[in-house]
Amino acid sequence: MKKETLIYGIRAVIEAVEAGNSIDKVFVQRGLKGTLSHELVKLLKSKEIVFSMVPIEKLNRLTMYNHQGVVATISPIQLHNLDALLDQAPENPLFLILDQISDVRNFGAIIRTASCTGVSGIIVQASGGAPINGDVIKTSAGAVFNVPICRVSHIKDALYHLQASDIQIVAASEKATNFLYDCELSKPTALVMGSEEKGIASSVLKLCDVQAKLPMTGTIASLNVSVACGAFLYEAIRQRA
Repeated sequence: MKKETLIYGIRAVIEAVEAGNSIDKVFVQRGLKGTLSHELVKLLKSKEIVFSMVPIEKLNRLTMYNHQGVVATISPIQLHNLDALLDQAPENPLFLILDQISDVRNFGAIIRTASCTGVSGIIVQASGGAPINGDVIKTSAGAVFNVPICRVSHIKDALYHLQASDIQIVAASEKATNFLYDCELSKPTALVMGSEEKGIASSVLKLCDVQAKLPMTGTIASLNVSVACGAFLYEAIRQRA
């Protein structure tokens, strides 16, 4: 099983970015100075790679070696950009957008279900979500290597892009007035699932074309996000069968 690769050192990270590796996360020491560190930060910004400024203690926990104030992880999979995802999608695509899903087990379980239901691609935001690591690979039963995953700087920009491509955006929200089964999912669609604690961000929710919920008859008010995602995906498959 392939896990994420840890790289450290300013020059090593610069070369990894320039070589086109799928960088998962970059941690830069707060207050780091020098020409090379400024070159790295400029490069990360130009490539729209999200990085975090962290105390040196964080970097020391990540590696015992001389990190020079910079540590990064390379994703174990090749990430796609949104244009490439749309170009390779089938005529009637079904996309999945994950808004800040932070638990790696939920992320992996969702990817596994997405593979089983023929999802055309999964879109996640570069910051705030779960990393693509060994736990995700294991929970997905390897499906992470079969479903195209696209990382974008902002979910909202991705929604505009999808809508411009005549893809309807359907949000899974317990605040919706419509039930899932009343929605038409047989046409090009992107389903949006929100985070475990906060759900879909309000700024994202208001951009969606349709909001839908699952009927709840028990005493528990909500479902685990991976379970809810499965229900939405299989309803889409039922309508498309």
